[in-house]
Amino acid sequence: MQDLATETREEQLWNRRFEPHIAEVTGLCDSLKEQKPGSEVLYVDPVHSVDECRIISLFSNTRTTEGSGFIVPGDANATTRMVGMQWQLGLRPELMMPWNVYPWIEPDGEPGKLTPANITEGLKPLLRLLAIVPRTSVLVAHGNEAHRLADQLMKAAPQSIHRRGFKTFKVRSLGGRSFAGSPTRQQEYLDLIHGAYAEAMARTGLTPVS
Repeated sequence: MQDLATETREEQLWNRRFEPHIAEVTGLCDSLKEQKPGSEVLYVDPVHSVDECRIISLFSNTRTTEGSGFIVPGDANATTRMVGMQWQLGLRPELMMPWNVYPWIEPDGEPGKLTPANITEGLKPLLRLLAIVPRTSVLVAHGNEAHRLADQLMKAAPQSIHRRGFKTFKVRSLGGRSFAGSPTRQQEYLDLIHGAYAEAMARTGLTPVS
């Protein structure tokens, strides 16, 4: 018990990644990693839930081995914006799940702009994720690469996904150059993202707080 008390929050989350509510997604990440020996694949934080997830947040290019080992929306500002928006809307973490357009981080690879081939290669992993989260019927695509993969998804998705009444929303990335500009302009960007998530929630039967 004394050892458990000394664990950091990051260590606690890491040790929970095989809990039943997220284990299938963790297994998917491990199997993707095995496809490309030497690569890394970031996990999904265990605050999310396979059984409860209604919305996928698809990020264009947040692949970095620096940090907790879990998928994040981007830099620190991006994370702050995402958490703040969730709090304002009453969108609990278990009701959504993050994913990266191209889940792999190759050794010595630059996490720069994704190529068209990278985006296309990300389709099968995304379809596998959607098969694991059967209550999910909305995807919010952040950034240009995510927009392209969302288009590919809707063209390639099997009937099992279309039967969910599946819909995609295209918004900006939450950090970096996508949020360049004056504070007023940045607030306009954030309001549009906020509106997309509010509509996504309503579509899945969830009631936004604001």
